[in-house]
Order: sequence, then C-alpha cells, then structure tokens
Amino acid sequence: MEFTQAVRTVLLSKYAMFDGRAARSEYWWFVLFTFLVYIVIIIIAQISETLGGILYVVFALGVVIPTIAVQVRRLHDTDRSGWWLLIALVPLVGGILLLVWYCTPGTPDENRFGSNPLKA
Repeated sequence: MEFTQAVRTVLLSKYAMFDGRAARSEYWWFVLFTFLVYIVIIIIAQISETLGGILYVVFALGVVIPTIAVQVRRLHDTDRSGWWLLIALVPLVGGILLLVWYCTPGTPDENRFGSNPLKA
C-alpha cells in the first residue's frame, strides 16, 4: 500500500471502522502522515501561537478516532483482539509490546478477523 492510498483509506473509507484488518504499510504510512502534519503544525505555532494551537486541537480531534481504528485493525491483522490496545495503559511495557505487535507481520492467511489485506 502506498502513502496516499493508506492515508485515504484510513481517513476516508475506514474512518471509524474497527472491524477487519490493516496491513503494516497502512498503519505505518498513516503514522508517518500524522507525524508530518504535527511537524507542520509546530512550525506554524512558532509563527502564530494562536493559529498553531487551534490547528493542533482541530487535527488531534479529527484523527483520534481513525488512529484508534487503524490500531485495532492492525492488532486484528496479528490475530489479536482490539482490546489489547488497553495494554498501553501499563507504563513502559505496554507501549513496547504494542510497538512490537505493530511491527510484526500479520497472519498470512485468513484469521478470525477477516482475510489478509495484502491479498485482497
């Protein structure tokens, strides 16, 4: 999956879709997109603190649901329930474990959450 296709998929076609699976490329391209937008917002905030603050709040509120949705779908790709996302509440260990799972290849065939997104 390419950068623009991944961002379009997460933000437009699967904005609040918590079922199904997300390939590593879909997840990581979306993470890169949000990172780049936050960098641009930080640069704008250096010029105009008020505008930067408004942009930050609007963007953060706009991507919170699709971010959680793509994280759940990414966990589904590794054949884990989306409830495992709550392990992030465990300091240090939870975040590291999630990072490892996000980097792990998904199950190659169909699993209980659907077919392989790379083969679809």
